[in-house]
Amino acid sequence: MIFTETKLAGAFVIDLDPIEDSRGFFARSWSEEEFVKHGLTTRNKQANVSFNRIKGTLRGMHRQAEPFAEVKLVRCTRGAIVDVIIDLRPDSPTYMQWTSVELTGENHRMLYVPENFAHGFQTLEDNTEVTYQVSEVYTPSAERGIRFDDPAFGIEWPLAVEVSRRLQNSRIGYRFVAGAGCSFDPADQ
Repeated sequence: MIFTETKLAGAFVIDLDPIEDSRGFFARSWSEEEFVKHGLTTRNKQANVSFNRIKGTLRGMHRQAEPFAEVKLVRCTRGAIVDVIIDLRPDSPTYMQWTSVELTGENHRMLYVPENFAHGFQTLEDNTEVTYQVSEVYTPSAERGIRFDDPAFGIEWPLAVEVSRRLQNSRIGYRFVAGAGCSFDPADQ
């Protein structure tokens, strides 16, 4: 595996290092030893799959609060996405910055998302599947997030974002609070 740190401290793009022949290729997509060598979390408690029927589907921006903060290892296994992460660690040199990485079923690339990062993606093709290994189990009471269009970050999505009627009619509010990271406001439900 080839580990390349993104412009956000502690977040890595991980490319496979395939051994190819006429049949195709073989490559490792996980090695505890290699993750430890790069100072990355190796704990996996849950694996998730997100299937998205329609090009342009946007999911995010989500994270879990302490003590349930998650590390994610994200890979697109079918189709293509632009994966977006935001550093929400107040002591980080890249605090409040975001970056994006294109993950596709063809490039086999993965994105390592550290704890206390918001994470989301937008599909670039119909019938896109995304898998992620997660270091903590999903804990609804610890769910936090940021709106995809929060001006505090100015994320540039590659495709127009169509807001669903469900979202327009919901009163769920995700907002960024300076100094406190992002928070879910249950009063807005």
